[in-house]
Amino acid sequence: MITRDASAFAELARCIQPDIDAACPRAVFLVAPDGFRVDEESASDNAYMALGEADPGRALAQHRALHAAVSADRPAIVFPGSTATPDAVFPNNVFATARVAGQGRVVIGHMRHAGRRREAGRADIREFFTGVLGHALVDLSTQPGICELTGSLVIDRARGIGFCGLSERCDETGARAMMEAFGLRGVLMFDLASGEYHANVVMSVLAGRALVLAPQGFADRSVAAAIGTIYRDVVSLEPEAKAAFAGNCIAVDERRAWFSTRAAQSLNAAQRAQLARAGFEIGSVDLDEIEKAGGSLRCCIGEIY
Repeated sequence: MITRDASAFAELARCIQPDIDAACPRAVFLVAPDGFRVDEESASDNAYMALGEADPGRALAQHRALHAAVSADRPAIVFPGSTATPDAVFPNNVFATARVAGQGRVVIGHMRHAGRRREAGRADIREFFTGVLGHALVDLSTQPGICELTGSLVIDRARGIGFCGLSERCDETGARAMMEAFGLRGVLMFDLASGEYHANVVMSVLAGRALVLAPQGFADRSVAAAIGTIYRDVVSLEPEAKAAFAGNCIAVDERRAWFSTRAAQSLNAAQRAQLARAGFEIGSVDLDEIEKAGGSLRCCIGEIY
């Protein structure tokens, strides 16, 4: 099923027994912020970006701390960055993986901006997944629809379903291509609110058990409400928490949810208690320098399935 009917999709999703063993990645990968800067091209449709001077050294130090932190939960690989691709610090938009019928796949996204299309052509990352890990290549970078992978598509791996926010960064053609590439049972398409660029800034599914979402990030808030009926534990974010990137979180294992420090500080006591009820500790890392580029912790982490 691929649909815009949120009620019908939620009814389907509630009938799927989650496979918790499939909910989290086996490992993760990152791309270092070498030559880090705020890219004006990306800023044309990313309101979260802070135009102006960025400190490359501070960004690199924060990124190293992130690598060390998530390595406590899963093996974490770091690829070098490049001054020619300043947004490469957010690799999950360009490279993603899946396991379909027992076979690993690496999916390459079709990026909207030219700088990110250069990133998609990186031979070293492609070779790592295909030559070293033996993943099959599914290259969407030249197909007609724009699809910025797990930036636009929030995947519940335990249920094999996805939530695709449509914007300039993803269209319906791209959503359909991603559903096939990731081997999903179903995808719910919905329009993001004006000013939003990626679904993973306004929602996250944590290990198939909990949902974090900002209803104001949806053009139609009834869609957010319908998605909320799928999960027992739902953390609803206020606008201030969304702006602090609290929706851009991830659980790379079953016990801990990772947020940037700014995002974690935006959570109130009730929201923290909801995450604890769902079985999650909160981990956090300072990423305010990297967040100047318009993304946060989840955007920095690619998953290896």
